[in-house]
Amino acid sequence: MSEPLNPEQLRSLTPLNVLSEQQWRELRGQLVPQPLLAGQVLFRLGDQARVTYYLLAGELLLQSADGQQQRLQAGSEASCHPLSPSLPRLQEARALSDASVLALDTATLNRLLTWRLAYQDLLLELGQSHDEIEWLGRLLENPLFAKVPPSNVRAMLERLQRIELAAGSTVLQEGDVGDCCYFLKNGRAEVIRGAGGAQQVLAELEIGACFGEEALLADSPRNATVTMLEDGVVLRLDRQDFFALLKAPVVNEVSLGEASRLLAAGAQWLDVRLQEEYERAHALQSLNMPLQLLRLKVRLLDKPRTYLCYCDSGKRSASAVFLLSQLGYSAYALRDGVDALPAVQRDALLCERGSGYLARSGGRTERSR
Repeated sequence: MSEPLNPEQLRSLTPLNVLSEQQWRELRGQLVPQPLLAGQVLFRLGDQARVTYYLLAGELLLQSADGQQQRLQAGSEASCHPLSPSLPRLQEARALSDASVLALDTATLNRLLTWRLAYQDLLLELGQSHDEIEWLGRLLENPLFAKVPPSNVRAMLERLQRIELAAGSTVLQEGDVGDCCYFLKNGRAEVIRGAGGAQQVLAELEIGACFGEEALLADSPRNATVTMLEDGVVLRLDRQDFFALLKAPVVNEVSLGEASRLLAAGAQWLDVRLQEEYERAHALQSLNMPLQLLRLKVRLLDKPRTYLCYCDSGKRSASAVFLLSQLGYSAYALRDGVDALPAVQRDALLCERGSGYLARSGGRTERSR
């Protein structure tokens, strides 16, 4: 069996290259190149499998329904992007030589990508100092937050109750009812299970660790005791606030037809994908403002105007709409993203070259190429 790809091999793949190394580790089981023999079909026209493919080695022939053909060589600029991402597939892909591809679960990739970009925006907003950014970074890398809609995390941080504890203090006790969870902000703490002489040290918690959440999720008593090994600070999150975290926020969505009517009334497309994705194909007259930079560049937007956000899956645009709404802008997300559009509608919306705008630093916009 082939070894998983290493970070250096992933950095050329868009948008996979923006994920953190921890997120790559979460994908590790999928980051194994899959062999493809010459003449073998990777996917057929109309295929609807929710899999994102990248060409890693060899050459493919992509053929559309009207017979148009495109030869794709590994290592080319085009091979750094997903193959025929729209569903159902707009092309058939057949290997012209022995090749290898990377196949990733699309839903997992979209979840990780949306979280990563929203996480970068959150650090930008909340980080007041290097120490604070470091702590927040370690907190947000906690696997718990993979289950939390990114837009909810900001509200959670506002509800945390700071508690200073001395060395030897018991933070939570095995067998107690779970009414909250905790995050370790500084200091050291250990997890112990068992009573009397049968006690067993299970782990020493690192800064940013979340503990006590298992009793909340399972609605069961605490399964271990946590004690401070030195003076430190924990942050408490009450049960009701914890479950409020897991609820996805409601954002305004529109169909392509509804978006067309809003455009006719003066709305503008806002592309929240990476610039590399935008330059590959974008809506005419759209403004590119990647999700992770949205807060930095939002001053370039016109408050009275309505913005129609889009991305590939709809997840990044939903986060963008939530953020813009919080900041007082009128915004809608294209429901389920451009990849869910029928081929004829997607082709009409996106063009490889055409009039568009890039948001730059210094409070200016410029024409895209």
